[in-house]
Amino acid sequence: MFGLDFGEIIVIALVAVIFLGPEKLPEAMVKVAKFFKSVKNSVNDVKSTFEQEMKIQELKDEALTYKKKLDEMATSARKTITFDELEEIKKSTQNVSDSFKELEDSVKNDVVSETPKTENAPSHVATVTQTNKEEKA
Repeated sequence: MFGLDFGEIIVIALVAVIFLGPEKLPEAMVKVAKFFKSVKNSVNDVKSTFEQEMKIQELKDEALTYKKKLDEMATSARKTITFDELEEIKKSTQNVSDSFKELEDSVKNDVVSETPKTENAPSHVATVTQTNKEEKA
């Protein structure tokens, strides 16, 4: 302990007996033991705190690595689909929607033109039917 030989420890114990006397020596040894115990606990606490800090630092480094990877992936996703491409897609879907609307209108006009003229039919249906017949002729 502390690089002391057995002979050196005996010399220290004899000096302590001479200076402290047999009555105060046990009390002094208890105080010395408590002092060494508190020093040992303090060193262990510092050591465990240091180890925890190292673990926390490792976790921070790992989190930063994951954050960089996520940022890179987000950047590549943004590069893949730009706003211009989204506008292009929107325009093309609008064209398809317009085509469907025109088709629907033409089907409605064909259905209206094939209905026979009756007395109860509204006048605008009769006019549309008559115009379609004239176009066919």
